[in-house]
Amino acid sequence: MTYRVCFVCTGNICRSPMAEIVFRARVAEAGLDELVEVDSAGTGGWHEGDGADPRTVTVLEDSGYAGGHTARQFQPSWFSRLDLVIALDSGHLGALRRLAPTEQDARKVRLLRSYDPAAGDDLDVPDPYYGGTDGFEECLEMVEAASTGLLAAVRKDVEGRVA
Repeated sequence: MTYRVCFVCTGNICRSPMAEIVFRARVAEAGLDELVEVDSAGTGGWHEGDGADPRTVTVLEDSGYAGGHTARQFQPSWFSRLDLVIALDSGHLGALRRLAPTEQDARKVRLLRSYDPAAGDDLDVPDPYYGGTDGFEECLEMVEAASTGLLAAVRKDVEGRVA
């Protein structure tokens, strides 16, 4: 049975596709790509059908990541097929929990940086959209740091299913 993770930010062109691409690479490196499916979406549909922001693409490519992306809007009906919904900031966390059809679905929603012990109390990944490339680089650093802990949590869940 496939374990499904969806990363969610506002428009699905900056933070969530970055997290999706980085985490998919981590999953593949861990040899879990046959067991774990990774995608992303936005809380809004403003950019639906668009590719990732060119700055996102550049920062990812400069760091050795590859992968295409098409923006889409998160749908409440997806909760039933998802195991984990990863919000990139507290605004997304609240919006997703309000969309959740059940309490069980609401418990699937987590903040990405909650998987980074060094994050402390600052669990939001800032939106880099209105800034320069340095904001996108900072976003990538936060995503990469949290991906290690997230991968450990997903691996534990996947192994629990197989056992």
